[in-house]
Amino acid sequence: MHTLVFFLLLFSLVPSSHSLHGAAPPDYKNKGDILEVKVNKLSSAKTQLPYDYYSLRHCKPPVIINSSLSLGQALRGDLIKNSVYNFKMKEAEYCKVVCRVKLDEASAKSFKEKIDDEYQINMILDDLPVAVVRKMIDVPDGRGQSNIYVPGFQVGLKAYYAGSNEGRQFIHNHLSFKVKYHEDPGTDYAHIVGFEVTPYSIAHEYKDWKGEKTKLLTCTPANNTVFRDGNALQEVDADREVVFTYDVFFESTEVKWGSRWDTYHYMGDDPVHWFSLINSLIFVIFLSGVVAMMVMRTLYKDITNYNQLDTKDESREFETGWKLVHGDVFRSPHNANILCVCVGNGIQLFGMTLITMIFALLGFLSPSSQGELNIPMALLWIFMGIFAGYSSARLYKIFKGTEWEKIALLTVFMFPAICFGIIFMLNALIWREKSCGAVPFGTMFSLGLMWFGISVPLVFVGSYFGFKRPAIEDPVKTNEIRRQIPKLAWYKWVLPVLGGGFLLFAVVSTEFFSILTSIWLDQFYSSFGFLFIIFIILLVTTCEIAILLCYFQLRSEDYNWWWRAYLTAGSSALHMFTYSIYYFLTRLWIEKFVSTVLYFGYMLIVSFAFFLLTGTIGFCACFWFVRKIYSSVKFD
Repeated sequence: MHTLVFFLLLFSLVPSSHSLHGAAPPDYKNKGDILEVKVNKLSSAKTQLPYDYYSLRHCKPPVIINSSLSLGQALRGDLIKNSVYNFKMKEAEYCKVVCRVKLDEASAKSFKEKIDDEYQINMILDDLPVAVVRKMIDVPDGRGQSNIYVPGFQVGLKAYYAGSNEGRQFIHNHLSFKVKYHEDPGTDYAHIVGFEVTPYSIAHEYKDWKGEKTKLLTCTPANNTVFRDGNALQEVDADREVVFTYDVFFESTEVKWGSRWDTYHYMGDDPVHWFSLINSLIFVIFLSGVVAMMVMRTLYKDITNYNQLDTKDESREFETGWKLVHGDVFRSPHNANILCVCVGNGIQLFGMTLITMIFALLGFLSPSSQGELNIPMALLWIFMGIFAGYSSARLYKIFKGTEWEKIALLTVFMFPAICFGIIFMLNALIWREKSCGAVPFGTMFSLGLMWFGISVPLVFVGSYFGFKRPAIEDPVKTNEIRRQIPKLAWYKWVLPVLGGGFLLFAVVSTEFFSILTSIWLDQFYSSFGFLFIIFIILLVTTCEIAILLCYFQLRSEDYNWWWRAYLTAGSSALHMFTYSIYYFLTRLWIEKFVSTVLYFGYMLIVSFAFFLLTGTIGFCACFWFVRKIYSSVKFD
């Protein structure tokens, strides 16, 4: 208990990931310095299919320049380009005319479809995404109130009129930007700390078109865009002319550059995280007590009494329960090769997950670079291949295997081949929809090259050294004749397996909900401190549940514990996938077939990875437990 409290205090002192950026902020000293606004993809939580900003007939600069993307941004489907929105530092502009566009039938149809599907426009200024302020919330600790930022703004709105069943679409053609900055009193440099927008739909009117110098009758530049009463909304229809305009004004604030992401990340759910964390701690403490009382105390008594017996006849009379199957408990299981491969891939995923979360916890991953978390995950998974090969070969040698090259090959291809197959199928569907969400061919080729060029050799190197090491000897000899196991109804072993997995998933369900929300509803996730503690609790809980159920299994004279230990912990992935179905039905509004396949395809990959991760943890715990108890008893 003291150790858990120590870890809680330690992680509460660790700075959050958005306070460490690793790069100096851009300085703006002179009034009139150019601020370049970039546009990103169009995104929708309703379809999960992103599109290029310029796939709609928006105003375009003379030359469109694509920004270079990181591996993580490419995997997220980002498409960052320059725009016509360029501001001058501390110089407000009102009712600034950008351009006029005449919609043809195709462009009007495209706008209507995006508005119906609730697509949002994403813009970036100084690595900050544009956001709409939704409401004010109370901040704990007496710090007053704070805004809730929702990244992006809708392409337009849909309105229904009385007596009409069909809605009419209106485009947001006027954007009112607010740029917040903080001035350093020591250097007089200004740093951008906020980027807000309020979108409007206005059917602009004018007498003579003079480009950017056109005087509009629908707004007055001198009065902070005071719109004329009774302005009509800009409806989307063929042969309609749309005039795009914007405002921009600047506001000084006390928010410093290092804290500018706080508003994006704070969602008011910290009490939920703490409540879930406390419940998980209480559960793991209770489970630890159960394991200590029911397993360790009973085992210690059995081992002590058994080792004190003098004659062989007395020992045979005392051999009941788990002691009776000592001659078969280390017998190789069915499909031992697949078990070795699953354990190897689980070790690889465990190393990748642990180190990635430590990096995120310490703040080495900046939220200013979206998708940056994918980069260390991909690289760590590749370099962890050496541990995957080593562990699978070591286990394979315990089972008296001789073809280590075969195990190494299966370890290399099983999990990645399944993932690449699903992703390739999803990419084909996304390409058919002409969406930019598909992983680019160049990115897939680069990942494949890294896989074959780095991961494959490392797995074979690890397998070679793992197989060359002396085999781990069993603490007891295995009988030549297999002992018959009492027949057991299927539900008597399926229910404990599923029950153990349910308890494990219950530990991470709250954090899993937050992660799903950040992924599928385009919100920022920064609770890496909570996530790391929950991961440690999951690790402890998995070991304890796997050991407890393994002990009960051995007491019932069933020595086939190898796969049972793996499935007991790994069945939590089944509950995870079931919960993802519930989340899809209750939290998302996806209607398109392609978007549905996309969601469940990626959730299948996540659930399979969770199966390998938790299954390996449970198996390793039972492997240590079984060897420990049978090495403590002297069998003839």
